[in-house]
Amino acid sequence: MADLEGADDRALMARHVAGDPDAFGEIFRRHRDRLWAVAVRTIGDRELAADCVQEGFIKAFRGASSYRGDAAVSTWLHRIVVNACLDRMRRERDVLRRAGDAADIDIIDSHDRHGESETGLDVRAALARLPEHQRVVLVLVDMHGMPVAEAAATLGVAVGTVKSRCARGRAALAEILGQAQMLSQARDGVEREPGATS
Repeated sequence: MADLEGADDRALMARHVAGDPDAFGEIFRRHRDRLWAVAVRTIGDRELAADCVQEGFIKAFRGASSYRGDAAVSTWLHRIVVNACLDRMRRERDVLRRAGDAADIDIIDSHDRHGESETGLDVRAALARLPEHQRVVLVLVDMHGMPVAEAAATLGVAVGTVKSRCARGRAALAEILGQAQMLSQARDGVEREPGATS
């Protein structure tokens, strides 16, 4: 087991493909937490995110022989998990649309709200309102510090596309947060109005 911990990701993938029963477990151990964090910020629901990560790792386990090594293993795994999140969000949205409940979509997990700061909730709610392609690049680049080139490889798009989606997403996020702040200040002013002396 110690030799697995010292092996790099590409070597572990090669060992997994060659039949080593423990190699993929080490890849999973190394990357699961970061991929779960990406998934939960992308899809906004902890249970759905866990499902997407599980689905992504199963797909990676079964399709390891398709890994060509032209990108880092972590980039390959990110692509699989992000695609699983996007597919899940589309399926969920389609189900709601068919049920006529599209107006009630709230992808911020209510279980996540306990103990989180109001600012954190505002950012998460604003992020949830962005188009998927902008949300995903902001999660990868701004929230997880992924280099733009790696995000482009993960998403299978050009570097310029990631940059423009980041710029548009940041602008939209700032506008949504600005509107939320103005509403909050207006609401606070109305609540203080009756007996306020400050």
